[in-house]
Amino acid sequence: MCDDRLKRLGLFSALLLAAMLVSACMTESRSGDVYSRDQARVSHSVYYGTILRVADVTIEGTNTGMGTLAGGAMGGVLGSGIGGGTGRAISTVGGAIVGGLAGSAIEKGVTTKAGVELEVELDNGELLAIVQEKDAVYNVGDRVRVLRDARGTARVRQ
Repeated sequence: MCDDRLKRLGLFSALLLAAMLVSACMTESRSGDVYSRDQARVSHSVYYGTILRVADVTIEGTNTGMGTLAGGAMGGVLGSGIGGGTGRAISTVGGAIVGGLAGSAIEKGVTTKAGVELEVELDNGELLAIVQEKDAVYNVGDRVRVLRDARGTARVRQ
């Protein structure tokens, strides 16, 4: 009876840890409509231009190690419930390895975003290529605003 309670408590703890770690893996937005806390109340230069080219891209997800850690912890706890003695040790290690690999893949998949590459000719003749999350529909010929901060970070807005 006590062994079942410990297993359930361990499983619950691993799931809670995994949920907390995965939520910590969420990356900041790369959208043209979303500003990070650091970008708020910061001066941005505004340029106007015309879109020359639009291409769908994928913004690669992150792999911070948190998914690996969460998956490994959960896999280790689940694996520890299998067998006894040496078999239990082997299944715990195997579960941790498989869980870590799965957690890493899940983190990368969850944080991968659809994006768009926009080639913009500014009114001053400068050409820019800006990649951001696909948060709006852009078409060749659209007039847009380009906002740049002091670090050179830029975004396209309609």
